[in-house]
Amino acid sequence: MSNLEELIEKLCPDGVEYKTIRDICKKIASGGTPTASKSEYYNGYIPWLRTQEVDWKDILDTEIKITELGYNNSSTKWIPKNCVIVAMYGATAAKVAINKIPLTTNQACCNLEIDERIAEYKYVYYWLCKEYINLKSLGQGSQHN
Repeated sequence: MSNLEELIEKLCPDGVEYKTIRDICKKIASGGTPTASKSEYYNGYIPWLRTQEVDWKDILDTEIKITELGYNNSSTKWIPKNCVIVAMYGATAAKVAINKIPLTTNQACCNLEIDERIAEYKYVYYWLCKEYINLKSLGQGSQHN
């Protein structure tokens, strides 16, 4: 038996229960983007996250804020703090972050609201960080979605 197996046996005498991402989430959602040509949708107070800000860190603020009008006229949604956010495509595909404030996101963010009765969001974050190369290799198409 390896050291890791011995440690798992010691910490979890009944064994380890493996779950899928879907099993441990209260909600999985992506966001949306208000129409860029409508200036009245931007420079508001609602934090709006883009994937270029998803870069292995806690999100304490966003570079862009949208207005209520922008929020109401797009498919973006509020997500509570401490969600694990995964960039789905583009240059940051498969990178992850944790939002430390409630915010909204664009459609290229996969927002995982972890069910705290089942899993720790920080554990999920670190596991996804560890799996970055594997996740990145799953991308297909010109944007590696």
